[in-house]
Amino acid sequence: MTEKQKTLKEAVSISGAGLHTGKEVTITLRPAPENHGFRFKRTDLPDQPVIAADVDYVADTSRGTTLEVNNVRIHTVEHVLAALTGMDLDNVLIDIDSNEMPILDGSSRLYVEAIQKAGIETQKANRHYFKINEVLRYSDPDKKTELLVLPDDNYKLSVMIDYETQVLGTQNAQLNSLDDFASEISPCRTFVFLHELEYLIRNNLIKGGDLSNAIVFVNRLVEQDELDRLASFFNKPKVKVLKEGILNNLELYFTNEPARHKLLDVVGDLTLIGTRIKGHIIASRPGHAANTQFAKLIKQHIKHEMHLPAVPKYDLNAPPLHDIRDIKRLLPHRPPFLLIDKIFSVSDHDVVGMKNVTMNEPFFVGHFPDEPVMPGVLIIEAMAQAGGVFVLSSVPDPENYITYFMKIDNVRFRQKVYPGDTLIFHLELISPFRRGISQMRGKAFVGNTIVAEAELMAQITKKPNT
Repeated sequence: MTEKQKTLKEAVSISGAGLHTGKEVTITLRPAPENHGFRFKRTDLPDQPVIAADVDYVADTSRGTTLEVNNVRIHTVEHVLAALTGMDLDNVLIDIDSNEMPILDGSSRLYVEAIQKAGIETQKANRHYFKINEVLRYSDPDKKTELLVLPDDNYKLSVMIDYETQVLGTQNAQLNSLDDFASEISPCRTFVFLHELEYLIRNNLIKGGDLSNAIVFVNRLVEQDELDRLASFFNKPKVKVLKEGILNNLELYFTNEPARHKLLDVVGDLTLIGTRIKGHIIASRPGHAANTQFAKLIKQHIKHEMHLPAVPKYDLNAPPLHDIRDIKRLLPHRPPFLLIDKIFSVSDHDVVGMKNVTMNEPFFVGHFPDEPVMPGVLIIEAMAQAGGVFVLSSVPDPENYITYFMKIDNVRFRQKVYPGDTLIFHLELISPFRRGISQMRGKAFVGNTIVAEAELMAQITKKPNT
């Protein structure tokens, strides 16, 4: 069933302090047209510049994910993007009157509630997914970080964290469906260790910070005068350390709330790919830097795959258009130089053929017998034979004609072909037949991978004595 794109029914605004600047910020989530995606508009600047939620614009990941275009920045975009994706939206314009998203309670909950208040509207355009068909991996050995995506029919995430401390060790979190994001992930707040908090305070980096918008973990002994200074900074009457090793600013919603928040960050950062994906994300010790590098890797993979030629469709269970007996009647070649087993289809502009590569091929006796690889010239020869069937199909009496190849250009070998592989050949006309001459562009595939390509020119002539 085809899914449709979604946007908001109406605009909705949210206000709060920016984490680092402390400035009051108002953002407005607005409905957007089909295929718009998620974009931010800086309404506080004269030209009201718009920045797309695109991983290519990531400028900083030190304390959140920051986007920048033409020296215009928007800080800490991950929580609102997680909410938009988690609520199954596709097209939203985010007006913002400052350079930093409001921190709110340190989670995505208030964004989710605003979206629920505005309502969701289904649009007419189809939603586009990219289905992951191979394992993609990013790792940072120094930080013991690894992210990978496995093929899957749905979008789901598994996250593991380990801070190797008594108060916060190994935790895991999972999200098997975006339907559960609002209740299971969106309320989970960001967290920080006390020593990190002290650094931020000393460097004047959390003017909008509040003990209600972060879980503070304490992994060392703390004197009361230090706790009193924290209480004074955050305008609290008193701060103490609970037995679990966290400040008494709040209670955890879930025992694994930190792992769930890291999963929330992954959802937000991977939204910057700009394309919906189907795959299982597995993240070990993720962070904004690793998340966005992984997003870039996936985006590059999608761009690469989208530019590859489509693998021709064929049904191995259906009778071929021409089996080996037909091919022997059409072509003059005979074993060991008859290199095509089946022709699946022939149209007025293309042909699809097949060769099963077996260990019994005579050329493997001498061509790398200890590590057999099909010779590239024979891949092109097999491609040419498929093209020969195509050319002969243009005349009413092909048995009276023979095809000679005049020129082969732009040959590229991309992957090795081994015994056990099934080669699929797809040749298309570059220009119409003229005076018995045809020009074709051919590609050879093994599975979904292109292994060779070439441009061929052939001439058809009558057999002698016909």
